[in-house]
Amino acid sequence: MSDYFEIRHTVGFEETNLVGNVYYVNYVRWQGRCREMFLKDKAPAVLEEIRADLKLFTLKVDCEFFAEITAFDELSIRLRLEELTQTQIQFTFDYVHLHPDGERLVARGRQRIACMRGPNTATVPSRVPEQLLEALAPYATAGAVNGRGV
Repeated sequence: MSDYFEIRHTVGFEETNLVGNVYYVNYVRWQGRCREMFLKDKAPAVLEEIRADLKLFTLKVDCEFFAEITAFDELSIRLRLEELTQTQIQFTFDYVHLHPDGERLVARGRQRIACMRGPNTATVPSRVPEQLLEALAPYATAGAVNGRGV
């Protein structure tokens, strides 16, 4: 078992700019997709809570670029748990170009989310659900836990 959750993606023409490089906003979109697929595959009970009153608010997103990628490049987007508090989670995302000559890290992103509950006019912070804690445990980096046992 690996220490990351992974989705694979083939870059399409619609994800590139006029020069032929991947347009930066797609990296953020891929973070969201990876997070969604993690919930679907590893924490489906959390999806039921989202349908009820759990909200996952994205507080911060960033991405650092190391190399260009273009149409038809094969990518692995790898999610890890970087930090966990009682009400917030921070993920890292490695964007790895899968090439016959070997893997190459082309970008690294982060995303911080807060767990919230309640109606839209009175939403308050909420503890990270136990099902999500359990699903994240195998993907935690060293030092990821900040006041919580994963």
